Amino acid sequence: MFASQPRNAAWERGVDATFQGKWEERNWRNIPGPFYGAMTDNCWVGRLHAPRHVLYGDDIDYEQEFLYRQPGNIEELRAVIAAAEEDPWAGWACDGDRQWTPSLVREWWRDRRRVREWITTKLRRWSVSDRADEREVATGLADYLVYLDGDLEAHLQVYSYFLDNRVSPAAGDPLPSL
Repeated sequence: MFASQPRNAAWERGVDATFQGKWEERNWRNIPGPFYGAMTDNCWVGRLHAPRHVLYGDDIDYEQEFLYRQPGNIEELRAVIAAAEEDPWAGWACDGDRQWTPSLVREWWRDRRRVREWITTKLRRWSVSDRADEREVATGLADYLVYLDGDLEAHLQVYSYFLDNRVSPAAGDPLPSL
């Protein structure tokens, strides 16, 4: 191991011990990208480590963890890994680059109204909750909504370019439409 590599439990145990999530079990709320939550626990600890990346939600009131923003730098990557390490079920995955295709990204983007409706419904409920943890998560929901309406489209265009070319776009490279 090189000295510059992050030294934490995921690296010590191995990626396979931390990231055992299965694509077929992923939460549909995950943002397209390399990392995603699948059958994670519902202990609500992910936001303690990565509050700008992890949220909770499911269709059966289970409130499993999912990723609403992919890491954009090494600090954010470490935070997401730390959040994944806390999952006792190892339900996170890091194989999204092998699973997502540009057409699947476009499909996710076309269906973003479903995500928006889910966010706004939860936000109305949790922003006025008697529970402090739900009110805290509401701040993440509001952040997700801003991201959905703002920078996410450009990020997904860059990600689709990467999926097509296996390199990041250079300045001036035409980005695919969503």
